[in-house]
Amino acid sequence: MKRYFPLTVLASAILAGCASTSITSSDVEKAYQSINAEQLAEHIKVLASDEFGGRAPSSKGEELTLAYLTEQFKALGFKPGNGDSFLQEVPLVSLEADSNMVLSIGGKDYQYKKDMVMGSSRISAKQSIKDSELVFVGYGVNAPEYNWNDYEGLDVKGKTVVMLVNDPGFATKNPDLFTGDAMTYYGRWTYKYEEASRQGAAGAIIIHETAPASYPWSVVENSWSGEQFGFQKENNNMDRVAVEGWVTTDVAKELFTKAGLDFDTMKANAAKGAYHVDMGDLTASVEVNNTIKKSISYNFIATLPGSEKPNEHIIYSAHWDHLGTDKTRKGDQIYNGAHDNATGTAGLIEVAEAFATLPEHPSRSMTFLAVTAEEQGLLGSKYYAAHPVIPASQTVANINMDSLNLLGKVKDISVVGIGKSEMDSLLETAAKAQGRTVSGDPKPSSGGYYRSDHFAFANMGVPAMYAGGGSEALDEETANYRKRMSLVLRGCYHQPCDRYRDEWDLSGAVQDLQLFYQVGFDISERKEWPTWNATSEFQRK
Repeated sequence: MKRYFPLTVLASAILAGCASTSITSSDVEKAYQSINAEQLAEHIKVLASDEFGGRAPSSKGEELTLAYLTEQFKALGFKPGNGDSFLQEVPLVSLEADSNMVLSIGGKDYQYKKDMVMGSSRISAKQSIKDSELVFVGYGVNAPEYNWNDYEGLDVKGKTVVMLVNDPGFATKNPDLFTGDAMTYYGRWTYKYEEASRQGAAGAIIIHETAPASYPWSVVENSWSGEQFGFQKENNNMDRVAVEGWVTTDVAKELFTKAGLDFDTMKANAAKGAYHVDMGDLTASVEVNNTIKKSISYNFIATLPGSEKPNEHIIYSAHWDHLGTDKTRKGDQIYNGAHDNATGTAGLIEVAEAFATLPEHPSRSMTFLAVTAEEQGLLGSKYYAAHPVIPASQTVANINMDSLNLLGKVKDISVVGIGKSEMDSLLETAAKAQGRTVSGDPKPSSGGYYRSDHFAFANMGVPAMYAGGGSEALDEETANYRKRMSLVLRGCYHQPCDRYRDEWDLSGAVQDLQLFYQVGFDISERKEWPTWNATSEFQRK
């Protein structure tokens, strides 16, 4: 039977050709409309409930989350995505630093959480630095392609490097420096610790500043304290610096003054070019005592086999985990993670249900991947990329969902990392049918393209899209609501108050989920796979 398409699919079908099936434009539209706020809300409420305890990896909350996902996807007729299993083992080790520590510098003891947060990625019961010389290394970047090396001519073995968060492009707003206001991977805290380790430093300290970090100190307190998960590497991570952590801006200014340096001047110098300077005779000492637990966490994976090309997969992803429960905290101890990322996980179920309502499966397989330990440094997606259930050669594209739009309907849709791949044009076609336009990242300085699970797919060479929300409210009433609710959401990021709220307007999330469904369906029916743009740093291997 000849296939009939809505306009979004018809455009690509005419250009690329498609197979004949019994799916009609009416079927596609019915599936599109099946995505609704009521069902989305019910899934969010379950996943973000107190019973799930904040969905920490290797916890009772994980068991409940995986059981819920298995139940939902089985009911939709999806098949196990990993052989005969819906799960992929992810071996983890958790390190919980004893909070009874002080960082001693220049004759003063700085206090845990109030002034600093320190830890160690080494799988060891005790790690320390003792009288380790401090050296300021600017942004801590070694980027040959930008002709920038803050470590050039510097031997940091046995020393502790102190560095700024983000990268020089953010500081200068110069579009010709790195990528201007848009953070590169060199601005991420993960990179900075990795590079300090490669340079042989004993310790690494990042100076927290709210604007370039894109989050307040409270996020550092909550996210870098308690259990910290990593991989069980054969060398027990002994190639990492012994101690790594953060200090507040106020502490940094005090330290620079003690070293006879002016913080603002040093910061300005660091943005002008590769830069480092010794911090006088200041030395740092701290002892980190770890409680070590090894465990297995799981990625969840389910597949709706394609009717024509079952070995070619479009993968939808979201992370199911959050920060769990902090029993040492007074008052509310549960980090429910309703927005981040019960919304995205619930979105997976809603989009999957849309595909399941079609009378015949799409031409290519639709695979849904809910990963673990995103909050610990994208560990679940990193593990998947290193041990892919579906090889990159069979993965057509990735669509990632992280913290859906709770601010109502908008006239545009924001694309994080806009301009990197052909996925943008496919999204633009689908958005046009909603009367929306495609806009760029509203906050490029936060480096969003390097901060969620699609990044692992991009590194595999798979075109990956991370989009959602927008900045232009549909009407004045929505604009007023956005002003009120955006303050709440911002203040509850990685806080116990990230709970489900009845006043949330999920209509914008539904808009986006419908787009994600449509883009995935369109990709499934195209002859050609999406490609990276020539200017992108990611290409198929």
